[in-house]
Amino acid sequence: MTRWTPRPDGGLPSGKPCSHLWTADPPPLSQTCASCATRARAPADLLLCLTCGHVGCSDSLPGAHATAHFDSSAHPVARTLARDEEWAWCYEDETYLDPLDEPVPRSAPRPPE
Repeated sequence: MTRWTPRPDGGLPSGKPCSHLWTADPPPLSQTCASCATRARAPADLLLCLTCGHVGCSDSLPGAHATAHFDSSAHPVARTLARDEEWAWCYEDETYLDPLDEPVPRSAPRPPE
């Protein structure tokens, strides 16, 4: 489990507090965006769904593959797979999240929020 905190500047604040501060750490289901791969496109930025492990491109255009996954599944949080960055985006609450501390081992009990 990973614990997140909303960015101080909020990124694109919705004015709502984020209710998804604890997330799972699923392994990626692929190494690229499957939708882009079928079109021989290799996007630079990929997002990992922290509910199921789906990998999609992080294009900010409507219908981008990570956004389309959220729209169809309602899985709320995706994190970047960029090696030099560590952040997540909460689609439901429309805010950027930064890691609060080190990931909690899967066997550790989840502390109350």
